[in-house]
Amino acid sequence: MTRFPLLGLSRLRMQTDGTGVTTLVAGAGCPLSCKWCINRRILSEKRAEFLSLQELFARVRCDDLYFRATGGVTFGGGEPLLHAAFLAEFRALCPDWRLTVETSLNVAPELLAQCEKAVDEFIVDIKDWDETVYYAYTGHSGAQARENLRHLLMDYPAKIHVRVPLIPQFNTPEQQSATAAALGALGVENIELFSYVLRE
Repeated sequence: MTRFPLLGLSRLRMQTDGTGVTTLVAGAGCPLSCKWCINRRILSEKRAEFLSLQELFARVRCDDLYFRATGGVTFGGGEPLLHAAFLAEFRALCPDWRLTVETSLNVAPELLAQCEKAVDEFIVDIKDWDETVYYAYTGHSGAQARENLRHLLMDYPAKIHVRVPLIPQFNTPEQQSATAAALGALGVENIELFSYVLRE
């Protein structure tokens, strides 16, 4: 049975994790090792609560009226695409809800293929287009993320929202702008620039 490693659930979020009123479902597991990761728990499934499709659906369906009118469920984490089969199966339980995924896209293309049709919006944290910056910050190559983004742009350009961070100690405003320009040249229309705020 497919199960989702739930770390947390946050209801009634407004325009912060996708369109409209959303419930954020945060899962464990991530292929990256980002230096300013906001929650190191996501790297391990030890503290996760493993839920079946029906169990997770039961947790979030209390907001069905909101989801049908505006919004839906957003899967984040962590890297939700590590649980692509679960996402695809969850779609069948809620055909009238909007499903959003917050992702680095740094996963095997086979995982993306499992759920790309089921997802209504991909909110992509691309980090930086420069491979040196990407590797220094995440500890991994960004090549697969960039390739997966190109793939999505071919078939689902309207589903893509890309966030481009200014990361203290890792990139500059000029590099952030260069990343946005590279994304625009690829055909990404929905680009959001923002800055990481480090906690004292």
